[in-house]
Amino acid sequence: MINRNEIQETNEMIDKDNFDVRTITMGISLFDCVESSGAGTAERVYKKITESAKNLVSVGREIESEYGVPIVNKRISVTPVSLLGKAEADFTQIADALDKAARDCGVNFIGGYTALVHKGMTASESAFLDTIPNTLSATERLCSSVNVASTRSGINMDAVKRMGKIIKRTADLTKERDAIGCAKFVVFANAVEDNPFMAGAFNGVGEGDRVINVGVSGPGAVRRALERCGASADFGELSECVKKTAFKITRVGQLVAREAAKRLNATMGIIDLSLAPTPAVGDSVAHILEVMGLSSVGAHGSTAALAMLNDAVKKGGLMAGVYVGGLSGAFIPVSEDAGMIEAVGRGSLSLEKLEAMTSVCSVGLDMIAIPGDTPDEVIEAIIADECAIGVVNNKTTAARLIPVPGKTVGDKVEFGGLLGTAPVMAVNKFSPAGFINRGGHIPAPIISNRN
Repeated sequence: MINRNEIQETNEMIDKDNFDVRTITMGISLFDCVESSGAGTAERVYKKITESAKNLVSVGREIESEYGVPIVNKRISVTPVSLLGKAEADFTQIADALDKAARDCGVNFIGGYTALVHKGMTASESAFLDTIPNTLSATERLCSSVNVASTRSGINMDAVKRMGKIIKRTADLTKERDAIGCAKFVVFANAVEDNPFMAGAFNGVGEGDRVINVGVSGPGAVRRALERCGASADFGELSECVKKTAFKITRVGQLVAREAAKRLNATMGIIDLSLAPTPAVGDSVAHILEVMGLSSVGAHGSTAALAMLNDAVKKGGLMAGVYVGGLSGAFIPVSEDAGMIEAVGRGSLSLEKLEAMTSVCSVGLDMIAIPGDTPDEVIEAIIADECAIGVVNNKTTAARLIPVPGKTVGDKVEFGGLLGTAPVMAVNKFSPAGFINRGGHIPAPIISNRN
């Protein structure tokens, strides 16, 4: 039961602290849509999505109105598309169907233009990878992801080597829009099947036919709670404060997920309680770390502060939800976080420090704009480093890198909306080509042998 005090506290978080449900994401299985031709599969894909999610937006608005909780996004994720076709033409037709279905359902993004190639790659998956740049440039709402590594399998460096070229090609094809296609593409290690957040959401092969996953977010609420703790609070008190706030946030997400699943005749999946920032004032993960006592995020101590925050968020959320999953913790995207943008501007936050912080946050190097002339192999090496952090630490890591044509360090890119403003960050350009060009597979770490 939710008591009156909890309702009052939630209302205050909504009114004063930018608290919201960031997304209701409906996962839809498309395995029963596969036909002998790409055109036939695409037709069935469109039909199933539009029938399954036709009421997703309206139900989200109903819940938002009834409970007074802002629900920012209504989204769809689908079965990894690389599993549904055989040739480039198949995937292109399915991509068009997905984008049209998303538009007709009224959602802003649809995820699942995805390949899982962490151990190996079939001929059809190789053909699928070749379609990603053109697909992201030709569609409006479709998001893509590729999983290239896992703790159980190691790092597929042949796949990693292709990622840099895909990213640079996507940037070139969308250069008139400051490479926005790259903002819809993410490379993973240890990708999870129930992530409701874009651009990495897909409906995993172990998921049901229609699943509702909800992502909640409340950096502003956590920051305000820590401010009330005061400068004299020790780390134990800070952790307890974050846990209690995360508990309240997750309770709201659980209510929304349960109602959405019931009204949409879907299975209730998970609550992802990640602290996902926005460019809005007061909605920053960086500012939380600064309230803890850092003069600017990126200063020494930032990784320790983020580790404590991430752990406390998970502990509080796990006690409040029946099914907590997805990524759950704290995101540190640069362009989507006002405090991160400020830190880059004042010189306290570098790409190298962000990489260190990804060892303890929810995902990884997220929404990072880099100079457009960054060599392919440097991008591939950044991805390989991020994968190594995920594989060795048995956690999800990712890279969403945006090499912006014609831009250099110190420039800014305006994406607008939740994607925010991306300051172009400096990249170490000493060449890793000799390492990247070896090819093959980096073996799984010793911790993978757990049977």
